[in-house]
Amino acid sequence: MGSIFRRADILLPQRCELRRWSVVACDQFTSDPGYWAALDAEIGEAPSALRLILPEAYLEGADLDAESRRIGAAMEDYLRAGLFRELPDSYVYLERTLRSGVVRRGLLGALDLEQYDYRAGADSPVRATEGTVESRLPARMRIRAGAALELPHVMVFLDDPADGVMDSCAKELEAPLSDFPLLAGGGHLRGWRVSGPAADRVDAALAALTERAEAAARREGRAPLVFAMGDGNHSLATAKRCWEELKASLTPAERETHPARWSLVELVNIHEPSITFEPIHRVVWSGNPAAFVDELRAHFAQAAEGTARPLRAVTPEGETLLSVPAPSIGALIGETDAFLAAHLARWGGKLDYVHNDETALELARSGCCALLLPKLEKAELFPSVARSGPFPRKSFSIGRAEDKRYYLEARRIKP
Repeated sequence: MGSIFRRADILLPQRCELRRWSVVACDQFTSDPGYWAALDAEIGEAPSALRLILPEAYLEGADLDAESRRIGAAMEDYLRAGLFRELPDSYVYLERTLRSGVVRRGLLGALDLEQYDYRAGADSPVRATEGTVESRLPARMRIRAGAALELPHVMVFLDDPADGVMDSCAKELEAPLSDFPLLAGGGHLRGWRVSGPAADRVDAALAALTERAEAAARREGRAPLVFAMGDGNHSLATAKRCWEELKASLTPAERETHPARWSLVELVNIHEPSITFEPIHRVVWSGNPAAFVDELRAHFAQAAEGTARPLRAVTPEGETLLSVPAPSIGALIGETDAFLAAHLARWGGKLDYVHNDETALELARSGCCALLLPKLEKAELFPSVARSGPFPRKSFSIGRAEDKRYYLEARRIKP
């Protein structure tokens, strides 16, 4: 299969205040431009990753060509000013202390985009965990097309119950490269370079993980799933689309070494205690709430066989607990969304998504219909994606917005 995840020539900012350099992923606080305005004011004139991204809160109505030129020029200015130092042929091991006090460990390196496919039905070693909205990619592609650098906010899961990869990183660490508090409730970040013999140990642990995934896939008669997307799938899909367009103009030899073939991502073990999945519930203002539960029962009476899974339907008249057969949680959510689409097409109404039980129940008491989905257990993510493909959009959330990855490192994506 070859190396899916490898060392990279990683750039770290220097001669600047890391606290004001590092900002949260651009796809957070999309409905809160005030968050980004306050961040801008706090950073002021200091060098910052904020100057190298376009927060999605400003995406609608933005002049993308002008933004691409602005970001590209800022990258070139920072490079000319010697703002980065390079860590050649390295990984970076990270420990992020979240605001809750829990530590999330990760490993930064380069993912081979040739071995990633975000489309439904993909059998690549790296796959999306939720549906990708193609219409969200062109704007991001225009920004990336003019960029000399990429700044990663992508997190990718590995399924490593024995924790061999992260344990191999944490041995014989040198002095930290970075150790600083993050802005706006992001907690604290420390990072260490992993190179030479230490990186060799990481490579061996990753190879063993890949071999286990391949062996499990052979036993089950399917293609191996080695890594699954955690956060930032649309950003990685953007990198993939840009690479597919670029490689058409390259020779076979150039395709093997061009830096845009890889994307810098952080690997995180799905079994980390800091990784928590919360369901995203569906609430419906239905044109015929009296028919809602009866139609729901009729829809799932024709469902495929599978493990019985709970689905709570709550209306102003009361609560109904259904035991729904489904081969996976992903399949259950897909069937739920199919029912909702049919119900709304028949009766009209509005659909929304909420992230906790109490909000869904309160809305149901006020007159809507709510479907409370079961919680996804960590052990189910990889098997569900392997069997049923990506989950539907808005299936689950992973932590708070402030806990998402912050930009710090960079990598050249042009020769």
